[in-house]
Amino acid sequence: MTGPTPDAITVNGHRLWQSLMGLAEIGAYDDERTGLRGVNRLALTDAAGRRQVIGWMEQAGLTVRIDRMGNIYGRREGTDPTAAPVLTGSHIDSVATAGAPPYAYVECHIEQGPVLAENDVQIGVVTGVQGISWQEITIHGRAAHAGTTPTRLRADAASPPPGSASICGPWSTPAPTASCAPPSATWPSTRT
Repeated sequence: MTGPTPDAITVNGHRLWQSLMGLAEIGAYDDERTGLRGVNRLALTDAAGRRQVIGWMEQAGLTVRIDRMGNIYGRREGTDPTAAPVLTGSHIDSVATAGAPPYAYVECHIEQGPVLAENDVQIGVVTGVQGISWQEITIHGRAAHAGTTPTRLRADAASPPPGSASICGPWSTPAPTASCAPPSATWPSTRT
């Protein structure tokens, strides 16, 4: 390494959290159905949030540039103008019914195109990925005391209705007389 070592960068966690929660209020809404607070800041409809972020960049002494697609860039010159740049990025837009995202993390990505492979540059190995699946299900049942209600009179939410096929899976315990079969028409097909 040549030249002086830059000062360590520290983050005021409380101030960062307050800033992010302030940003979450731009486009915030209350979901009456769930009782949760979320954010609806769709791309290119998020002018107030974009102005807020530009203001923060300018306060931090960054040079701000906006490209023709509306992407906002904040640039801080390094101590060595010949060194390769270090880039980081994020977004402040959301999907229509997003939760208030905890922006207080940095997710590292590497190039996903062919340039590094073409130049035989080895920088890391992906060992896993994360997948998210959101489901909305409805489960029907009837409250009854499990110890005193005969099985034939029960309508447990976690069991198929009487006379229908059982759904087998690692989470289920079929009744002794039921066979594992696809759900019948009487069982909600949205159960997962």
